[in-house]
Amino acid sequence: MMFEASRAKAVDKLDHFITNNLSEYTKLRNFDFGPDNRSNTSCLSPYITHGTINELEIINKSLNKFSFSKNEKFIQEVLWRVYWKGWLELRPNVWSDYLIELDKIKNDFKDNQNYLDALEGKTNIECFNYWVNELKENNYLHNHTRMWFASIWIFTLELPWQLGAEFFMQHLFDGDAASNTLGWRWVAGVQTQGKHYLASEWNIKKFTNNRFQDIKLNENANPIFNDKIYSTNKENFSNSDILENKNLVIFENNMTYEFSDFKDHKFKKIFLISNETNRNIKLSEKVLKFKTNLLKDQKIRLEEKSINCEIININDLKDIKEEVYALYPTVGENLDFVKNNHLKDINFLYRKLDQFSWQYCNKGFFNFKKYIPKIIANFN
Repeated sequence: MMFEASRAKAVDKLDHFITNNLSEYTKLRNFDFGPDNRSNTSCLSPYITHGTINELEIINKSLNKFSFSKNEKFIQEVLWRVYWKGWLELRPNVWSDYLIELDKIKNDFKDNQNYLDALEGKTNIECFNYWVNELKENNYLHNHTRMWFASIWIFTLELPWQLGAEFFMQHLFDGDAASNTLGWRWVAGVQTQGKHYLASEWNIKKFTNNRFQDIKLNENANPIFNDKIYSTNKENFSNSDILENKNLVIFENNMTYEFSDFKDHKFKKIFLISNETNRNIKLSEKVLKFKTNLLKDQKIRLEEKSINCEIININDLKDIKEEVYALYPTVGENLDFVKNNHLKDINFLYRKLDQFSWQYCNKGFFNFKKYIPKIIANFN
């Protein structure tokens, strides 16, 4: 499996999936046939995470092929990330608390052999070891496999979910603060109190076509207990008036400016932000290279449109002496940098899709998905 850091390749992947495989998605999406056979899923998440291709673009192309009823499950999966981001925006302390917990737990487990063996894929569980190596090699795992992996990590290997979430973030091309952190919380049973996900031998065998044997798991574990309840914040996601001849900052999650809601505004210069070191979670070299190459791809596309742009290090933002705009980076490492350094001259600009969708993210996804037809209709 290969992910090329290019919008052109992302669009090719999307078009190929819709033409050849979308019709079977609902029936086959839960199967993990291995990294050499991913035709049953779109594998677009690394590009969606970085804004190289956007959710509405994907949804509109799928609806040009099939009706909403035939597409519904695929569209729900595309919008899961929008939902997770919105949920976390309303409860940003979930992310900051996670980082605090992670810092303490990492120190407690730095010499724990069970933890070290898990990181190297040296457990007594064949499928888990295989997935560790697949993750490191391909920087991607099937969604169903991520659930199995997290469940085994937490309930069979009895390791803290916070460490597992960090391991994923370090190696996944599509890792983001919302989807990754909240996904691990959900498996553990702390996202929805008392409801956890337990991997089972029969389920893994069925949905991997019996590729693995000797799957001995703890299938009777209780959810992880956490009595902390996060209330929703009242956030304002409105955009201020955009003045012309100002600079624009773009972080790693919005790398298709030429198709953004703000493409028609006249900015003096666009700064593309590279963040390799200012992170609480140190990313693998392969993930950092993927992000760097996507930044370079965006720069090339902007230059082809004669847009003045430059790739700069995130530390250079501290030298800003005038008011600038920035496409909103969402809760995570880059927003933390802006807030921790008190960069008050940055005015955030929010995507219309997020502004409209996040109002429905105050509850669970089953409530959110009732509004998906309304969300789609609002942009068509």
